Amino acid sequence: MCGIVGVISRAPVNQLIYDALLLLQHRGQDAAGIVTMLGTKCFMHKARGMVKDVFRTRNMRGLPGQVGLGQVRYPTAGNAYSEEEAQPFYVNAPYGIVLVHNGNLTNAPALKAELFDVDRRHINTESDTEVLINVLAHELEQVARDLPLTPEHVFKAVGAVHKRIKGSYAVIALIAGHGLLAFRDPFGIRPLCFGEGNTPESSHDVMVASESVALEGTGHKLTRDVAPGEAIFIDLAGRIHARQCAEHPTLNPCIFEFVYLARPDSVMDGISVYHARLNLGETLAQRVISTLPPNEIDVVIPIPESSRPSAMQLAHRIGKPYREGFVKNRYVGRTFIMPGQGVRKKSVRQKLNAIGMEFKGRNVLLVDDSIVRGTTSKEIVQMAREAGARKVYLASAAPPVRFPNVYGIDMPTKEELIAHDRSNEEIRAYIGADALIYQDVDAMKRVVGALNKKIVSFEASCFDGRYITGDITAEDFATMQAQRKLQFDEEENDNRSRLALQDAEQG
Repeated sequence: MCGIVGVISRAPVNQLIYDALLLLQHRGQDAAGIVTMLGTKCFMHKARGMVKDVFRTRNMRGLPGQVGLGQVRYPTAGNAYSEEEAQPFYVNAPYGIVLVHNGNLTNAPALKAELFDVDRRHINTESDTEVLINVLAHELEQVARDLPLTPEHVFKAVGAVHKRIKGSYAVIALIAGHGLLAFRDPFGIRPLCFGEGNTPESSHDVMVASESVALEGTGHKLTRDVAPGEAIFIDLAGRIHARQCAEHPTLNPCIFEFVYLARPDSVMDGISVYHARLNLGETLAQRVISTLPPNEIDVVIPIPESSRPSAMQLAHRIGKPYREGFVKNRYVGRTFIMPGQGVRKKSVRQKLNAIGMEFKGRNVLLVDDSIVRGTTSKEIVQMAREAGARKVYLASAAPPVRFPNVYGIDMPTKEELIAHDRSNEEIRAYIGADALIYQDVDAMKRVVGALNKKIVSFEASCFDGRYITGDITAEDFATMQAQRKLQFDEEENDNRSRLALQDAEQG
């Protein structure tokens, strides 16, 4: 999962991209990068860390130009600790292309071999984004050997890219001296939208981003989502050209975006994320009522922050008080996207602190957006008991996460999933709750899908085990598991090195 943004403007774009990345920071905290273009020359700065730490005044001064793009990265493929795998990526031929990408290519290893053996292109990292940019560069080279490059050339190249790559991808690319290109996979798994400036001075400005909040927060008005399989090309004059480039596109957005990943103030594929979470709370309340008599609940408390809308709606539905029982330290990263199980577990109590008066002597119903690994839930249940709760019930606004995800979310191996091959009772016992209530899969799809009737289905593989791209095999899972173990070992080694360095400095 990553956040991406691209801008064409009449004014310098470095600050605009920086502001947009801050609004997308929740989508990735591992690395950040910005590239701008002045004439046909690219200026780039990228590094590991959060946006505010990566970009200083001197870095911003070195990013001139009126067109650019940026990315915040949370790695789900490749080497999480390699700074060279931070995006954007650049290739110098043809034209000079810079690219950012959100998603995961499921056939990246095969493509990498194909690029070397057939296309004669060298891949220098483990990142699937480098594979993607080289596939795009090759196809552009094939269709546009003669200048000038036209939107028709670009759309033909994107059509060829769709035929070669598989998986989930939302892409923004700059083509030096020509304009900005954005396209989305034919299943519409990862989000992408665009909009234009909402003032007379910025009426010809165009921004493309992962979420509408990046547009609205930077003075742009949402025009629409990029359709599945569609490509849009914005020339340097700000003119928008659009074309459907896939043969059989269907809209299947990732439902985990609505459950957890996206900001509640975003609108994605015509669905308000906030409204979707209210609906999840409504149907979760029905599950609670059928499982646990409401008179056994004294108070409903959300586990910050994504669960708040669902918890509020649930509390209203069952007629019980809604209270904020946990205070969140906003300067600690989201535990779901923190590397290493040891770091994740340690961070829970740094991240949350219980308000004792809301727990003492009460039967509390905690509401979380989802339960992935169970480590965080176990710690929070224990915190509630230590704060004096008589009984602790736990409800999840999402169904059990039972299957690996291969489309760009950090849950790629079944061994890490608390719900894989475990009954609800076994999960409840591990977490230590007095009762555990999960959302129903079909109910989740129904109440979120009701907000946009045009959606064919949702990508919900981590809940239902259905991989909509149709190309995932047992061998793929074995490969991902091996890669995950290697990445985990690297994370643990890095953690040990940092702790040893801290001990040495303190000693």
